[in-house]
Amino acid sequence: MAPVPPGIRFLSSFNKDQWYRAFTFALTFLLYTSFHLSRKPISIVKSELHKNCSQTSELSVSSSSQQPLLHADADCSWKPFDKSNYKQLLGAMDYSFLCAYAVGMYLSGIIGERLPIRLYLTVGMVTSGLFTCLFGLGYVYNIHSLGFYIFVQVANGLVQTTGWPSVVTCIGNWFGKGRRGLIMGLWNSHTSVGNILGSLIAGYWVTSNWGLSFIVPGLIIAGMGVVCFLFLIEHPNDLKSISAHNPTSSNSKLPTSWNGLNGHTETYLQYKKGSKTQSWDTELLLPDSVGVCVPVQQVVVVKSESEPSAISFLGALRIPGVVEFSLCLLFAKLVSYTFLFWLPLYITKAAHLDAKRAGDLSTLFDVGGIAGGVLAGVISDKLGKRATTCAVMLLLAAPTLYVFSMISELGLGPTIAMLLVCGGLVNGPYALITTAVSADLGYTQEPEGQC
Repeated sequence: MAPVPPGIRFLSSFNKDQWYRAFTFALTFLLYTSFHLSRKPISIVKSELHKNCSQTSELSVSSSSQQPLLHADADCSWKPFDKSNYKQLLGAMDYSFLCAYAVGMYLSGIIGERLPIRLYLTVGMVTSGLFTCLFGLGYVYNIHSLGFYIFVQVANGLVQTTGWPSVVTCIGNWFGKGRRGLIMGLWNSHTSVGNILGSLIAGYWVTSNWGLSFIVPGLIIAGMGVVCFLFLIEHPNDLKSISAHNPTSSNSKLPTSWNGLNGHTETYLQYKKGSKTQSWDTELLLPDSVGVCVPVQQVVVVKSESEPSAISFLGALRIPGVVEFSLCLLFAKLVSYTFLFWLPLYITKAAHLDAKRAGDLSTLFDVGGIAGGVLAGVISDKLGKRATTCAVMLLLAAPTLYVFSMISELGLGPTIAMLLVCGGLVNGPYALITTAVSADLGYTQEPEGQC
């Protein structure tokens, strides 16, 4: 007989529960990656909405050699962002999204606790894809109304809030507290991966047809919404209902008698000796008296667990650490989202690069963020001190950001190095608070044994 391949031996060493955990880890990673993938295009397209008109002819020649322009006769900038107050208009689109996101996040937490996560997340992803595509259709149909783009950003900000509470609750249900920092540090890299993919996808079309920079990510997140509906398992307890509705086949029927009258003497004697080989759902109270036949039917026992009640806003504030970590996250997000929305445009102006190259270079901030998130998770697991880890990294990030602003115009090399360092120090505590800390705080009021 040929030996079993080592790869098969490795795969067979995992039980079903571990496979479901790995599947949920990978699926939720991809789901939230698509959220950030659809948010990133606006930062890449900004430098195309308002361009340096002196370089328009050069950019048009280089882009037309690759793909034909849909609006070849348009002005160098896209109206209404062609005016001198273009920075205020572009900023208005950002804070329209972020204000709606802030309000929606509060409402999303309340609504999400009262609805099935899978359906709630599916609806949010499909509608997010719709509004992301709608922004890109503004280019296709030559729409120059600021109100249209503000409306799309507000609507998209509201529906995007369905993502984070859903996926972090789901991943928290599947993984305990033991190595939560490391696991969620790896898992939270989906934000940086999404930003990187969003930058690359948007950058591919930004100079030729920036509408596709939104339409393609919109289709991706909508498609992932369908995948979510088909495959997401919210909680390990949900698998028990599968067992309840799929009893064992007739080939594995249980004996009708345990005392040997029907040819099951060996099984009966094993039980009498204390060798209880039956599984938990087939063991019954058996009589000791000989000659008594006990009919045995297959029984599937599903543990009845009361659903946890939704916590109120004031109740959440009373949980120790919620206010402190919320304030910490406020400033970490301020820096992270500033880089998310403005870094490509800043690189375009400071390094005099075109929109595509600036978008590609901005991904280094997210590459550093991946390493920083994993490092913060590992350190917090080893020390057992989430707050200390966040505090030290944020204190180091402050002077690092100042140095970045000073040397970013000195050349490409220093810019690349500082982008990596800044990304790690800013996104490290950001990732730790939004994943491991959030899950820890969410389970603070749970009964012992459920964390």
